[in-house]
Amino acid sequence: MDLRIVSIGTLAAHPLWDERGPVRTGHATTTLVQSEGANILIDPGLPAPALNARLSERTKLRPKDITHVFLTSFNPECRRGIELFDRAKWLLSEKERETIGVPLATSLARLAETRDMAESSGEEFGEDQQGMLAVLQRDVAILARCEAAADSIAPGVDLFPLPGFSAGLCGVLVNEPTRTTLVCGDAIPTLEHLMQGKVLPTCADREQALESYQEAVEIADVLVLGRDNLVMSPTKRGIG
Repeated sequence: MDLRIVSIGTLAAHPLWDERGPVRTGHATTTLVQSEGANILIDPGLPAPALNARLSERTKLRPKDITHVFLTSFNPECRRGIELFDRAKWLLSEKERETIGVPLATSLARLAETRDMAESSGEEFGEDQQGMLAVLQRDVAILARCEAAADSIAPGVDLFPLPGFSAGLCGVLVNEPTRTTLVCGDAIPTLEHLMQGKVLPTCADREQALESYQEAVEIADVLVLGRDNLVMSPTKRGIG
């Protein structure tokens, strides 16, 4: 069993740094878990060229060696480089997949209908609309390829539901010989959120997100934060 951070993520705007709007490009922390021949990459948030470089810097693996890609949520900042791993099995929690699927397909169908009506009537289908259509088409293609993950991805690598930021957000619990590590995703994004007991203001369900936060800090010895580094759980340091 081995776990390592491939790339430390960041928030586009950090609300606990008094940032009101985006000041950087947000991307999720990317984690590699290896267990009995499975090479599991969690949240490939960087663009493919950058992520390819990080993978080479932090591991001896190449994209073709990744066997599974798991998304803690379908947030675009968690999956920006996913197509780099075209040989891997793409996984998402069943709840997240179900929750995202219908609204996403509906949005694509409506925009495609708008385009078809514009073309048939000779009206303009703007560049912004065309760009949005391309984004939705990519999103639908990615979601269609994502399989609903089983409760266990590999020996010692188990799903741990952390709903709140999104309805189906799901962490990954890694049971190592001397510690339990939880990859949190955006359930706990940064060290400031961890230490202040706060969740992101963009949560779909704040109360549920706070419950997930509490479960995360209680169950794990080590936390991999969604937009930060690997840290000890405050409850294990006696300061929670």
